[in-house]
Amino acid sequence: MDGTAIRLDGVTKRFGDVAAVRGADLEVAGGEIVALLGPSGCGKTTLLRTIAGFERPDDGLVEIGGRRVAGENAWVPPEGRGVGMVFQDYALFPHLTVAENVGFGLPRRDRAQRVPALLALVDLCGLGGRYPHELSGGQQQRVALARALAPAPRVVLLDEPWSNVDPQLRAELRHEVASVLRPLDVTALLVTHDREEAFSLADRIALMRDGEIVQVGTSEELYFAPADRWSAAFLGEGNLVRGRAGSGSVETPIGVFSCNGEAGEVEVLVRPELVALAPHPQGTGEVVAREFRGHDVFYRVLVDGVEVVSQRPSNEVVPLGARVEVQLHDGRVAVLS
Repeated sequence: MDGTAIRLDGVTKRFGDVAAVRGADLEVAGGEIVALLGPSGCGKTTLLRTIAGFERPDDGLVEIGGRRVAGENAWVPPEGRGVGMVFQDYALFPHLTVAENVGFGLPRRDRAQRVPALLALVDLCGLGGRYPHELSGGQQQRVALARALAPAPRVVLLDEPWSNVDPQLRAELRHEVASVLRPLDVTALLVTHDREEAFSLADRIALMRDGEIVQVGTSEELYFAPADRWSAAFLGEGNLVRGRAGSGSVETPIGVFSCNGEAGEVEVLVRPELVALAPHPQGTGEVVAREFRGHDVFYRVLVDGVEVVSQRPSNEVVPLGARVEVQLHDGRVAVLS
């Protein structure tokens, strides 16, 4: 799909005196996978439902495929928007078989050919005669995806699709969904509160807080150059340290980094993977806490009264209480103030 698949311009949705979504602006290109990421209650599901047509915006415009579907006296109901929806609980019909669920809403003449092709697409060949309760959570999610894709929609909307799936299966299912959507060149908008899901699957992320989209960009852009302190903390562990910036670098108590921004006293974000530790008997830092996480270890190090978080591979063992020298990997840091 070429061009802009979804465009939001100043979308606001209120429930009584509460604005669940405020002035949301967003453009999603055709074939792009974008995640609406944010904490519970930030308005991301309400925004998704507004795009789908299950909620009417109080202000602003919604366009799908260049066609206005809501706003300024325009209103197109959900069934007329060319949108497929995968709900959080999958919303499968328990009294219908897998094949009947996938074919629901398709013209009868299309079902015999379309349904088997979709079941093959989501790797459910041979399961068309089963009922939803006879499937695993991951299989039910695939049925819901196949049903959403059945009418060949312009856009697929996914509302926390892995919330009912065991954590061990989520990574596998994310990969499967991406492998289904990308060859079809389908535009997808995913709601999630899990930054790992957003980072691993989405081409871009729209970060939401308190009903507003506060930043849009790639995973790398949001992680290494967050818009503010809240965004920095929500997107991962980090060190917020004071420093003096000038001439493209900033000098901090833990070292000198490249940076963008104006000269003067600033606060910068240093992600923990940029901080390495070298054991040394006369080191300026002391390991005051360590947290083993399997593939890596988080260390908390006290350096000249400043606590620093360092993330190191689990084969680099530094004992609790050890004296260390803090060493810095090359990497640009974000200036937050």
